[in-house]
Formats: sequence, C-alpha cells, structure tokens
Amino acid sequence: MHKKKLISINISLGKYQEFVDNILGLGKNHTSSYVCVSNVHVCIEAFRFKDFSEVVNNADIVTPDGMPLVKGLKWLYGIQQDKVSGPDLMPSLLKEMERQNLAAFFYGSTPGVLEKLNGWCKDNFPGLTIAGSVSPPFRKLSDEEIEQDVQIINQSGAHVVFVALGCPKQERWMAAMKGRINAVMIGVGGAFPMLVGEEKRAPLWMQKNMLEWLYRLMQDPKRLFKRYFVTNSYYIYLLTKEKLKLTFKI
Repeated sequence: MHKKKLISINISLGKYQEFVDNILGLGKNHTSSYVCVSNVHVCIEAFRFKDFSEVVNNADIVTPDGMPLVKGLKWLYGIQQDKVSGPDLMPSLLKEMERQNLAAFFYGSTPGVLEKLNGWCKDNFPGLTIAGSVSPPFRKLSDEEIEQDVQIINQSGAHVVFVALGCPKQERWMAAMKGRINAVMIGVGGAFPMLVGEEKRAPLWMQKNMLEWLYRLMQDPKRLFKRYFVTNSYYIYLLTKEKLKLTFKI
C-alpha cells in the first residue's frame, strides 16, 4: 500500500476494506510481517525516539487509528482517508477470517481478558478457528521464554496474531519477531478489553468529532492526563509546523 509521511511516521493509504484485504493477504500466505495501528501517541513516540520511528516505519502496513491522524492527512495533503482503528479492524478481520477459514492467535493482555475474548469470539464468530492464546508476564522475557512463545505460535498454524501489549512495547515486540513468527502480527492495543466489555468505547459522535481521547480520559484521568494533554498539544504544534513548511516551502 502507498504511504504518506505524517510528522514522523509513514501512514498507509487506502479504503478501510483495502486494509482488511491486505492484512489477510499477508496472513493467508504465512508471511512474517507486522501491522502498526498508529494513533497520536505512536506518532509522538516515533518523533521523540528515532529507533521507535524505525520500528513503525519498517512495518508492512501502518493504519491511521483515530480522527486526529485522518484530519492531519487531509489538512496537510488534502487526502480523504478512512479511519482504521484497532477496535474496528479486529472484528472486521475476525469476521473475514471465519469466512476464509483462517486461524487467529491472541498474544498479550491478562489471562482473564483472554478467556473472555475466546468466549466472545465463539459467540460472535462460531466458525472461527482460534489457534491459541498466550498472556506473557509483564516483566522482560528471557530469550528462552521468547523462543517458547515463538514455537507455540508457529506450531499453532496461526495466520494472524493479534498483539495487545500496549505502545510502544507491542510495536517493538512485533518488529523483533518479524522473520521468526510465520504470520502477520497486528498490534491492537486496548482492543481486547474493549471487545469483551471490560472497557467502554466512546460514542460514535465523540469518535467522529475527535473526542474519543476525552472519553477515555474521563474513565482513567490519573493514568491518561499527561499522555493526552501533553501528547495531543505537541501533536497539534508539530502538525501546524509541518503545515507552515508545506505552505511557505520553508
């Protein structure tokens, strides 16, 4: 898929369904690859840390997760781009995987959430093949533990591995696993608890008006205050700076 640079990351462009089709195309062929579902947090982390920027920009596909990135592409380049977020993309992929008889693997989150996720999949996609799931410990894994997880995933025959380790951990993990795991990996962040109902998602009107961050902030103000106010403000500053460069050819 063609990409366009937005501040620090190269965003893949295309219709929503193109993302679904391209991701499943990689999975169907057991191509060792990874997909970054990128929001403002990912964008700013990539701007601040060059090594993380390389991780994101080496991804096979980088989706625009959230209206701030979608609006940014339109403001800078006049590009009309669909939003492709983790909580939307994951059910779309699972539905199509059920139809195409492709196997899913879930990596990350907690054992309790994974158990609920397996039940949610059975209720919503009864024909879906769930190849397996692993909830790794939150500490740094040893080389032996990493290799064990690689073997479990590869031996399961999974076509798509949904990774929920949080940013930037999941992106770094996927980049390190490219060439080792024989499937397409996609980092979906907090999609697991959202899908099983442990976390509520913002109403559609808030999503469309770039207020999803505010809804999440109200749910967890202590953890997210600095991330959203500092990160979002910095994103607007960098976007404005980029717009001025493009406008005045600075």
